[in-house]
Amino acid sequence: MSSNTTPTYSYEAADVTASTVRWFKIALWVGAVLSVIIGIVILAWPGSTLEVVAFFFGLYFFVIGLVRVFVGIIDRDLSTGWRVLSVVLGVLLLIAGVFALKNPGATLVLLALLIGISWITEGIIALTQVSGAKTKWFPIVFGILAIIAGIVMIFVPIWSLAILTVFAAWTLIVLGIVQAVTAITLRTPKNV
Repeated sequence: MSSNTTPTYSYEAADVTASTVRWFKIALWVGAVLSVIIGIVILAWPGSTLEVVAFFFGLYFFVIGLVRVFVGIIDRDLSTGWRVLSVVLGVLLLIAGVFALKNPGATLVLLALLIGISWITEGIIALTQVSGAKTKWFPIVFGILAIIAGIVMIFVPIWSLAILTVFAAWTLIVLGIVQAVTAITLRTPKNV
C-alpha cells in the first residue's frame, strides 16, 4: 500500500469543521468591530487629513492581516488550500497596513489601489464561503459590496478627499454590519 502525501486543496463544505467555523467567526467579528469603529471615527472627523485616514486604514488592514495569518497558521482543521489562502490574504493585508502606517502622506491613488485590491480579495473570499452560511444572501451581499467598493476605489481614486473619506467610512460601517450578521448566521457543519 502506498501512502498519499499529496496535500489536499479542498473547498468543500463537508471538509469544514466546527473549529474552522469558530475561527472564521472570530475573524469575521474582529473585522466587523474594527470596520464599524473605524467608519464611525472617520465620520466623526469630517475634516480629517489623508494622514489620519491612511493611519486608520493601515491599522485596520494590519490587524485583519494578522488575524488571517494567525488563522492560516494555527487552525489545523482547515484544509491546506484554505490555510494557504488565509495566509496569502493576511500577508497582502499586512503589506497594505504597513505601507499605510509607514507612509501616511502617500498619494491617494496608491492608497485607493491598495484598499481596492484588499476589498476585492475579501469579497471574493466571502463569495467562496457562501456554502457555510445558514442564510446564503449575507455572505453574497458582503462579497458583492466588498467587490464593488474595491472597484470604485481602484477606478475613481481622485474624488475629493471628503467624498472618498465619507464613502470609505460608510462602506466600512456597512461591511462591518454585514460581517457581523455573517458571523451570527454561519453554521457549524453537521458532519462533526
